[in-house]
Amino acid sequence: MWTTESLPPLAPLAAGHITSIEELSAYFSAAFGSGPHTVLLFLQDKAALQTSSSVSLPAVEWLDSSPVLALLQEKLSVSPVLLDADTLAHLSIDRAVSNLLLINLPYCADSENSCQQLLRDNDEIIGKVVSSMKAKNIPYAAIYTGLQPSRVIPEISMSNQHVGRSLLQTADIKPPIIFNSSGAPCIMLWAEKLNVALSASQPWIDLAAETPSFDGSTCNNTDSQLVLTYPTSGITLSFFMSQRFFPVSARNWFTLNSVQLRSNGMTATFIGSRGIYAPAEYSYHCQSVSSSKDDALLVLSSANQSTSAWRLDFVDFQIQGFGLANGTNFSYASDCAGFFTPGIWMALLTSLILLLIFIYGVHMIMQLNTMDRFDDPKGPSISVPQTE
Repeated sequence: MWTTESLPPLAPLAAGHITSIEELSAYFSAAFGSGPHTVLLFLQDKAALQTSSSVSLPAVEWLDSSPVLALLQEKLSVSPVLLDADTLAHLSIDRAVSNLLLINLPYCADSENSCQQLLRDNDEIIGKVVSSMKAKNIPYAAIYTGLQPSRVIPEISMSNQHVGRSLLQTADIKPPIIFNSSGAPCIMLWAEKLNVALSASQPWIDLAAETPSFDGSTCNNTDSQLVLTYPTSGITLSFFMSQRFFPVSARNWFTLNSVQLRSNGMTATFIGSRGIYAPAEYSYHCQSVSSSKDDALLVLSSANQSTSAWRLDFVDFQIQGFGLANGTNFSYASDCAGFFTPGIWMALLTSLILLLIFIYGVHMIMQLNTMDRFDDPKGPSISVPQTE
């Protein structure tokens, strides 16, 4: 929108703001409220140009068609006169009354080259109309718009959506298995999965998803036995632990001696290797405690053919059978993963060899001696006899 006269100031618009019909009507009332006005309305099917005019409204609220023409008719109290650039030169315009002149402009939706040419033609039409108005010395206000925008951004209604902040909750972590003796926690066990397989072809059974009973569980200062009976699957898991004092380390250590698996009247015993141990006041943790790996921490000791294919696989396994001083919380965990893994040892050994090579090279360079006597070209030459 531009004019030969001054326009009322327009407040800066925020990014993404859509001008409502009420706001546009209020602005037209301030601009054309008093006295006669001559308004040129350049109207095309769709508006998509970014202009640098005196007033630019990037987006105006619309329903079926542009409300600009209806609002101008209401504010000026006149009907629009449809004309083109050629007929305007011969048209007599009365300055004493308001005039609404409507000029339709074509819109292009084809290739980019044809659209550019059409925009040039539209620019020439607007230029001819403005030149005619200047030649008649008639003050005017010009508005360039479209019946609808060239691209409509769909609006998502927020009425049915939750507005506000919400806390992101983590998944609930199941509590550990706790066996109480004399009203106080005595043995604690937690595992993400307690997988059991009773044959090579049978899929794993995750006992961690079931609720066990503790019939037969006992604990004292030297030995602890945790018996987990799962009535749904008919399987019983028993963990046998003991603690001893070792003079070399001058402290008590507990070990998981064995894990016993019972099902359908048959029993299989898995011996805990010497890798399942921790200080008596600590808990033991390991990401994988299995009987079916080359470095298995649980070794099947039964020679019975009916139980030879039984397997155990505990994922994220943690157990504590002594020294539960933190109530229902595990004590500090002694992890099965050692600090110096084979990869770390290999890297250290390679670095040591390269360091020795570097030191040897520096030592050899430092042993190089420079010549302290040189041949003088101006002095007598050195003769070396060839005969004896």
